[in-house]
Amino acid sequence: MKSTWLYRELGEIIKTTSGGTPLRSNSDFYNGNIPWIKSGELKHNIIFNAEEHISEEAIRKSSAKLFPAGTILIALYGATIGKLAILGIPASTNQAVCGIYKNDIFETKFLFNYLFHKKQKLIDQGAGGAQPNISQTILKKLSVPVVPLPEQRSIVSKIEQLFSELDNGIVNLKSAKEKLEVYRQAVLKRAFEGELTKEWRFQQDLPNAAEPIPIYVKNENIKNELPKDWEWVKLGSVLLHSKEKYKPETIQKQFYIGLEHILKDKGELSNNVCEEVIKTVKNKFKKGQILYGKLRPYLNKAYLAKESGVCSTDILVFDLSKNILGEFAINYILSRRFVNDMSENTSGVNLPRVSTKYINNYLVPLPHVSEQKQIVQEIESRLSVSDKLAESINESLEKSEALRQSILKKAFSGELLTEKELDACKQEADWEPAEKLLERIKKSK
Repeated sequence: MKSTWLYRELGEIIKTTSGGTPLRSNSDFYNGNIPWIKSGELKHNIIFNAEEHISEEAIRKSSAKLFPAGTILIALYGATIGKLAILGIPASTNQAVCGIYKNDIFETKFLFNYLFHKKQKLIDQGAGGAQPNISQTILKKLSVPVVPLPEQRSIVSKIEQLFSELDNGIVNLKSAKEKLEVYRQAVLKRAFEGELTKEWRFQQDLPNAAEPIPIYVKNENIKNELPKDWEWVKLGSVLLHSKEKYKPETIQKQFYIGLEHILKDKGELSNNVCEEVIKTVKNKFKKGQILYGKLRPYLNKAYLAKESGVCSTDILVFDLSKNILGEFAINYILSRRFVNDMSENTSGVNLPRVSTKYINNYLVPLPHVSEQKQIVQEIESRLSVSDKLAESINESLEKSEALRQSILKKAFSGELLTEKELDACKQEADWEPAEKLLERIKKSK
């Protein structure tokens, strides 16, 4: 806290009010040209257009207000709670959004960044009810710094400079991460075309993949040629759908995996998996079985179980036949070809699912188990380094967000500007101490 700054409650020095929703049943209210912003449109951005528009009559006959350009918007509750935006145009909002009017005490972006810095504090203060809610009372009681205007501008400029450098670094990290994923998929593609084990096969005397092959497939149905000693088989012949259910008869905790617990594209579980009280029927699984998320297959959620437990009924459970290794199967399931094929063959619009029948009839290339072992080794040797790099990138991305908050903390503790930069602020024509700034504003009211 800087000694030359003053602190006041937000509601004491600036006007705030929430918006409203005109009656939906009155179509005349929604045929105007006044932008009407909903909380989902607040994305830490400057807003120049809206998804919906309302009429002047709607403003007159509802609690909606017309906010001027330069108004800061903050989402008060719901999934977007605490999200911010600045109006680049005059606009109205719904009741889930509060407008913080522009005034002569604050540079808009200074207050905007300060609110972003205090976002979590506001959310925490709004917790306790059925859903978190940043009330007008909470917002108005927020302590805000009153700072000379040239210093505000200089702080904003420094924040934007540092954020720009940080954002460039984040772009580079995300680009590197995308390249690693491209490399990963290239490795998997070559693995399941037999390219990674080409030399290895020359040195072996292999039997055919399956002895006997569980389901024969006619060659004329296959477009892609396979290496010698590989066969096309139906997935359902080597991954056997388990229908074992868990039906809770008493209240007790079970190790539970939901779709939300399986990481996208990773074949791994998130850190928040735990035992839960199960009250409804679930699928049962054992260590060594394959778990596959049939809902929204484009999310690519699959897992080779390292433990036993129960899972969501939107997760299919498969036993392994003697002709396929779990590690081979999970890598194939995580490959882009499999993901794309599953995603293109779903039913349902809002909740697309791939059918068990389609999965069972899906054709997969199958080498002998001994070659599967070699393929898994080849995949792991190539991806172990890239996986470590990806982990390092993820850590750097997490640190970058922490650094963003660190920059804001320094900015609003008065530690971001150098003495030279502060002296330059004092040479600005509109520089005046915070006390005089407050006094002048009060007189003008």
